[in-house]
Amino acid sequence: MKNRLACAALVSAIFSITSASAETLPATWEVTKLVPGSAFHGVHGLGIDKAGHLFAGSVAGAALYEVDIAGGTAKVAIPAPIGMADDIAFAPDGTMAWTGFLAGDLYARKGDGPIKKLASGLPSINSLAFRKDGRLYATTVFLGDTLYEIDVEGVKPPRQIMEKMGGLNGFEFGPDDKLYGPLWFKGQVAKVDVDKAELTVVADGFKVPAAVNFDSKGNLFVVDTALGQLVRVDPKSGAKTMVAQLKPSLDNLAIDDKDRIYVSNMADNGIQEIDPATGQAKQIIIGKLALPGGIGVTSENGKDTIHVADVFAYRTVDGATGEVTEKARMHAAGVTLEYPMSATAKGNDVVLSSWFTGTVQVIDGKTGATRDMLHGFKAPHDAIVLADGSILVAELGTKSLVKASGEHGKDRATLIGDLEGPVGLVGGSDGEVYVTEAFSGVVSRIDQNGAKTVLAKELKMPEGIARASDGKLVVAEVGAKRLIEIAPETGKVTEIAANLPIGLTGAPGGLPTHIPTGVAIGASGVIYFSSDVENAIYKAVKK
Repeated sequence: MKNRLACAALVSAIFSITSASAETLPATWEVTKLVPGSAFHGVHGLGIDKAGHLFAGSVAGAALYEVDIAGGTAKVAIPAPIGMADDIAFAPDGTMAWTGFLAGDLYARKGDGPIKKLASGLPSINSLAFRKDGRLYATTVFLGDTLYEIDVEGVKPPRQIMEKMGGLNGFEFGPDDKLYGPLWFKGQVAKVDVDKAELTVVADGFKVPAAVNFDSKGNLFVVDTALGQLVRVDPKSGAKTMVAQLKPSLDNLAIDDKDRIYVSNMADNGIQEIDPATGQAKQIIIGKLALPGGIGVTSENGKDTIHVADVFAYRTVDGATGEVTEKARMHAAGVTLEYPMSATAKGNDVVLSSWFTGTVQVIDGKTGATRDMLHGFKAPHDAIVLADGSILVAELGTKSLVKASGEHGKDRATLIGDLEGPVGLVGGSDGEVYVTEAFSGVVSRIDQNGAKTVLAKELKMPEGIARASDGKLVVAEVGAKRLIEIAPETGKVTEIAANLPIGLTGAPGGLPTHIPTGVAIGASGVIYFSSDVENAIYKAVKK
């Protein structure tokens, strides 16, 4: 996952939470899977070992996977949180190294031996590559812009070689022992003499080049994430030839000893195999969704449409059939989207928010056009449009509900502060709002004057919240892996469904679960919720 902001640092203290007692009624809700899950939680770095095994990394999933190319499946090779991998590289002796982007760590492992931490304290450590002599090099991108040599024994601190290169992303050493890589922010491919700390531009005119790799013949291949293209570059002349037109949101590539090219796509949660001779693409593995977080529902003519903040895309789901429609994907040229992690929907307003980028985005639900983009929030975890057109934001970074109005939400006022982990937000019928406080295990009513009334407490990590037509609240109690119903008048808690696949473990130094579990209710009372564990959408129907 790429970004320029580090919001994980905003959350340092996690409160001790105890379980709430709840009355459990006879099973009156039937829970079914509406959209099937997928293997990764966003897929990024790729690497192939000498035996031809393909490995893939996930930042949000904080795990490293081995992919069965023939079977189209994947299994966890190194679990969270150490397995977080934005890039993967293999040394001449077979040692595998990978970068933990959010944690700022770099790890290595030879065969089935112990995992060794080679470097730490490098936020946004991104790409890495081994030289033929076994020396290891890595860069920080987005939160930094620096090239280092890494001590393969993990004893000496990283040695800085260069900085301010323009985002030297997925790179590899070429036959001439020079380091070739894309400059993400400059639209160029460059080569670096790491001994002399000299950078030379090889090719220009890319939109957003994300990674490069060489085949056995010395051809240099580049993926352009914004255009969705695989391009062959002559490293001597810089001449470019498009090999394959794919979808945007490409992240990385790897080439095996038979010159087959494997490309990862974050938004597709998938990997494709490309024949460089024909440009033919074969899908190895793919998901319907990438990593669903918050959701909202709009209903028209008895039909529910679920709006999904899918981290690497904004998608909608047909509440009856489960059909998924893509509205926008990350990094696509001309598309405005910033890692949506939460979503609410009411009328014609769809509001996406991202704690990772500090943004709130208002979308026209019918046309899909962005009506407004609000920046500068501190870890916004949810947002709703109020009756007066202003936007209320659950700002976890300041423990507040913030009301934003005026042009691009520039006028901001705190409605209430001292909230312990405000995550989920839903509006009421009389101008009041309801908020979940994940860290303190509380669900509260907040009146228009900022007065707070606690409705339920001693819950385990309440996150997503929705309000039914009868005024009752439905909450994803993620720490208990269940859905509950809360009666606002009495605070009575009733379990709707238990043992749910929700609550993906967060990255170290961040939230206990960094992708919020979304809950929404359709016009007929059907409850929908997202599964960050499976990358799926479920529905609960009252029998």
